[in-house]
Amino acid sequence: MSRIDDLITDLCPDGVRSEPLQDLGAWRGGGTPAKGRSEFWENGTIPWVSPKDMRARSLQVTKDYITQEAVARSAAKLIPPTSVVLVVRSSILDKRLPVALLPREVALNQDMKAVTPRSGIEAGYLYHVLVSRSGAILRATRKSGGSVASLDVSKLLAFRVPVPPPEVQREIVRILDQFTQLEAELEAELEAELEARRAQYDYYRARFISNLQAQPVRIGDLGHWVGGVTPRKTNLRYWEDGEIPWLASMDVSESEGRRIRGRVTTAALNETPLRVVAAPAVVVVMRSNILRRRLPVGLTEMDTTVNQDMRALEARDGVDPEFVFQVLRSLSDSLRTRVVRTDGSMAGVDSKKFFSSEVPLPSLEKQRDIARELRSFDQLVNDLSVGLPAELAARRKQYEYYRDKLLTFPEASV
Repeated sequence: MSRIDDLITDLCPDGVRSEPLQDLGAWRGGGTPAKGRSEFWENGTIPWVSPKDMRARSLQVTKDYITQEAVARSAAKLIPPTSVVLVVRSSILDKRLPVALLPREVALNQDMKAVTPRSGIEAGYLYHVLVSRSGAILRATRKSGGSVASLDVSKLLAFRVPVPPPEVQREIVRILDQFTQLEAELEAELEAELEARRAQYDYYRARFISNLQAQPVRIGDLGHWVGGVTPRKTNLRYWEDGEIPWLASMDVSESEGRRIRGRVTTAALNETPLRVVAAPAVVVVMRSNILRRRLPVGLTEMDTTVNQDMRALEARDGVDPEFVFQVLRSLSDSLRTRVVRTDGSMAGVDSKKFFSSEVPLPSLEKQRDIARELRSFDQLVNDLSVGLPAELAARRKQYEYYRDKLLTFPEASV
């Protein structure tokens, strides 16, 4: 960091000033062209960025594309390249603030904001400083209440970040880009090894389950399968300050039901068909386009309600929920092939075929022994406190430490 120190000493000996984000460039929002207008979407060539695309540092591709006509006749306007984009409304804000660089011209949906840096502001620097300050931005600008997490844009634009001279910005970007590249290579090696471990575990679990000598039982006969609902999002009485967990399909797809982001109120429980399912409960996604690729199965760790796109199992006597979870995970690929319908706009499970499918069910004692053994092996692969996942987490923390250190400056007096 000696070169950066030298540059700061030479160029800003009195410290680095901070400026509100609104002064660092031109800010733009977006919109969603009407989904029913085929001329806005068919054969589209313009990337249309939404929160689901925000998984990489640089957005090279998007899931959706729109046409020039959509840009001309809707709220979706073009954002120039070298801009920086961030999410301002999405459930992802419950966990983190996604930020990305735009290397090409794109359009945004209404849940995004983009800033095109003014002269004297490097896009790469702005990206790094926003990521570094993302936790502070969330704390300072997150709106209270509401069914979907969102930022107060006026507070976001007023949030202040350090703005050193361009020479310092460019040197910081050079160092962090080099560090990021090295970090990415190291993480790729660890991720590959971790993926091999997971594949080994999946194979071990599948062989373990397939070799069971036990009486087959229909999935529908394992207990009572409970459905759910989504209380009206417009009725704030059902959502504001909610304390009752509400499980959504995304929670099962991403964390197997271990992390639940949604919360509803007692009013929602009293005034809708929602009911609380006691933990541990097996949950299966029954309607979602994720079913085109896999059949998400989860196991809850807390009492929860569920949305209408899932079923939760209240196991009967003689059935261990964790054993059922392990069996359904093991059989998920073959089950998906047999029971998932993909001919409509939304993929869905054929309930009749699913609940009539059979799984092996040994004695309760044997079920618990199998679940315990598979759980211990699972923890070796996935628990962030041990093994390769812990090393990955340590690498990321190391990078974040050096990044934040580079982006900390002596403050200029006002």
